[in-house]
Amino acid sequence: MKKSALIIDDSAYARKVIGMALNKAGYEDIVFAETGEEAIDAAIRLNPDFITLDNVLPDMLGLDILKVIKEEELKADVLIISAIGQQSAVEDGLKLGAFKYIVKPFTLDDVMAALTELATKKVQLSIQS
Repeated sequence: MKKSALIIDDSAYARKVIGMALNKAGYEDIVFAETGEEAIDAAIRLNPDFITLDNVLPDMLGLDILKVIKEEELKADVLIISAIGQQSAVEDGLKLGAFKYIVKPFTLDDVMAALTELATKKVQLSIQS
């Protein structure tokens, strides 16, 4: 089964690096969004397995997009990657359901480590249930 992902970021560089990491991790269907409106439309239409989310987009905050993702009960695991690194923003993102929050600048290895961490958590959960 193909793994799908949605990369939400207004930075072309960030989209490229995240896309490379997701390709390495086996994601085949990768869609990109640069604005909150595009992101919400794509997330609802595609219901991807995985979403990376910038917290500052031209038209809205990533945390508001995360609220919609959770309200729509989408299955995606969400990784926030943002230049906003204040503790309150990180805590809010995690409370809203993101599994991890990475502060920019970031590297391909940071994203790969987060994907590995997520995979490990999923294996542990499946063993427990």
